[in-house]
Amino acid sequence: MANERTNIRLSRRRLLGSIAPAAVGAAATAARARAVEPSAAAPPAVRLGIIGLDTSHATAFTRLFNVADDPQHVAGCRVVAAHPHGSPAIESSRSRIPEITRAVETLGVEIIDGIGPLLGRVDAVLLETNDGGPHLEQAAAVLRAGKPLFIDKPVAATLADAVAIYRLAADLNVPLFSSSALRFAAATQAVRAGSIGEVTGCDTWSPCGLEPSHADLFWYGIHGCESLFTVMGPACVSVVRTGTADFDHVAGVWGDGRIGTFRGIRRGAGGYGGTAFGARGTAPVGTFDGYRPLVVAIAAFMQTREPPVPASETLALYAFMEAADESRRRGGGPVQLADVLARAEAAATRRLAEQLP
Repeated sequence: MANERTNIRLSRRRLLGSIAPAAVGAAATAARARAVEPSAAAPPAVRLGIIGLDTSHATAFTRLFNVADDPQHVAGCRVVAAHPHGSPAIESSRSRIPEITRAVETLGVEIIDGIGPLLGRVDAVLLETNDGGPHLEQAAAVLRAGKPLFIDKPVAATLADAVAIYRLAADLNVPLFSSSALRFAAATQAVRAGSIGEVTGCDTWSPCGLEPSHADLFWYGIHGCESLFTVMGPACVSVVRTGTADFDHVAGVWGDGRIGTFRGIRRGAGGYGGTAFGARGTAPVGTFDGYRPLVVAIAAFMQTREPPVPASETLALYAFMEAADESRRRGGGPVQLADVLARAEAAATRRLAEQLP
């Protein structure tokens, strides 16, 4: 039964071969990725539920949606309920639950004990659990209920679970997307939209704290890697990683010969940034413009049910980060993304068999 219910496969060909590198900067792709403000004639506010009150994102997103007189307010959605429990295995997250729960309550959110009861009160869900480990189980409950779902970074703690989540969403025909806030920064989106012509390469950097239960770059390096893929597109084919206790350097080769790199920083001045190289010049990318641009994208997604980031691009990004771990295990040797995706797809089938009765 599990095989029948998970028949849709996100194949390596679909993930890496179906999007031509030349189309990365095309207007159609850029339009999909840009956040669009909800129109004044939008339908009544979408009732949102939050799973996981163990990250500051839960408070920040709720404030942007719920406080109408906030200058940064985003219309179209309202957070009405939240299930607080998310990351029992990570103390730095678990310890924040009481504080964040109190904060969202003051913003008019009902606290619900259990995901099932939460789903009965909302139209759509923000999965904010800081730990990607339980995301597959939590996302499966939401997707089976047919609720549109935004998953905050990381999608999951492993590439296999990320593939399983997206495969289940496709099988059930439920809209889903995930992204770091850095994807929607104005400078990064301008380059994606063609401000410097065809992107010929890109170097990004960000903090890169590690969490042992996750693939190394999933935990915090995701931010700089997301900026890299926003402007380079998904067609990376191989990765080489050089790392020390304090720094990582990950170089990817794209199918058309372009090179993109990510520098992960764990010592000294960090911050977020990067440089994109293009046919008509260079431009800064990778800055953090706050949470509002992402929240605007979430609101548009919840109203239209159209994901602003294709599943294939997100999974190629996570395959890049997984391949970086494999390169480290090989002493810095090159790793093909197609190989790590093949292993993840097989593991995803097993994971879904565990999740589906």
